[in-house]
Amino acid sequence: MGNDNWPEVGEFVVCTVKNVTDFGAYVELEEFGGREGFIHISEIKAGWVKYVRDYVREGQKIVCKVLNVDPSRGHIDLSLKDVNEHQRRAKIQEWKNEQKAAKWLQFVAEETKTDESGLQALHERLVEEFGSAYSAFEEAAIEGEKAFKGLKVNKKYLKSIIKIAGENIKLPFVDIAGYVDLTCNLPDGIEVIKQSLSAANSISDVDGKDVRLEITYTGAPRYRIKVIAPDYKKAESVLKKSAQTAIDTISKLGGHGVFKRHIESTKA
Repeated sequence: MGNDNWPEVGEFVVCTVKNVTDFGAYVELEEFGGREGFIHISEIKAGWVKYVRDYVREGQKIVCKVLNVDPSRGHIDLSLKDVNEHQRRAKIQEWKNEQKAAKWLQFVAEETKTDESGLQALHERLVEEFGSAYSAFEEAAIEGEKAFKGLKVNKKYLKSIIKIAGENIKLPFVDIAGYVDLTCNLPDGIEVIKQSLSAANSISDVDGKDVRLEITYTGAPRYRIKVIAPDYKKAESVLKKSAQTAIDTISKLGGHGVFKRHIESTKA
């Protein structure tokens, strides 16, 4: 969706090269309503540059850093040399994601029969709350309605966003599982085990909303801990923390616990 504002100094912006001259290049800023910026030859590359066309050409998409903004003159100074490869890749990916989100919001508008002004207001609300429209769809794909808890947005929008996010965003996750054997011979042993399991289950709240943890009873004295997380490193960490919390808790209360690791399955 178009942005009619001005970029901020230090911001990375996606540009399309429009005109290359002997002393620099004129570009169009994709995210700012097509505003024009200029890259002086001294900002093309570190060191001496003889021919600007050796580094940029008309029609090329590039990422630049904003050096100066003068709205009164309609002038934006940019640098190409101040953008490293990591920053370039990250910005291009962010830009592509926002293009996808803009298209998905159009789907939302069509489904909910929302006009352009309503769509713009929805876009601004999502950016304000999640940082970007794409992040809002990503959260919707992970959390569903929970992602919008406390957010004052019409439910017809939320329903449509969740549906479209589920259809278009496939997040990588892995499932792993392990077992804890918990025993306690005290008169209140059952309550001790329940407390231990409750403590183990609370680990997912500490490790973030992108982690899901399930604990189920498989037969005395064994309990299965299943973790769903974005990657193995995170999943392993949460599984071990959860199991160790159960063991530490039951040990303090007079019982005994043992952890047995078990890999269950993976999802890409």
